[in-house]
Amino acid sequence: MLLEPENTLFVRGDTPLLLLSGAPVHDALPLLTASGGAVPRCEGWSVVAKVTMCVVDGPGEAGVIVPAFVAPVVDTAGGGAAPGGMGDWCADVERAGGAVVLSLDELPEVLDQARLLGSGAARGGFMTAPA
Repeated sequence: MLLEPENTLFVRGDTPLLLLSGAPVHDALPLLTASGGAVPRCEGWSVVAKVTMCVVDGPGEAGVIVPAFVAPVVDTAGGGAAPGGMGDWCADVERAGGAVVLSLDELPEVLDQARLLGSGAARGGFMTAPA
């Protein structure tokens, strides 16, 4: 299924983050239980990061495609959010071997990763990127 890019937020970092809102895979993803800030691996799921599109692929028919070239990307290095580039986010995913993918009811107005991981409302986890 296709997810509109305005329902996503790509966040650059050592462990890149992809936030999804209104995703058709929301209920198929495991409830996130990040104890002590450690994000669990999302078994059976993977993320394919390309400049033109991003694919979140799950078991069976579960999955979503995001037209990445028009999706918002932010870089939180240095404490603030600044526009970044999809090519840089893809490079982050390659370096990290994957990304944390979180599905939420709605995208947050303020990006607070600790709050997102501890909210109890997010679904998802760390998804590996195929080599």
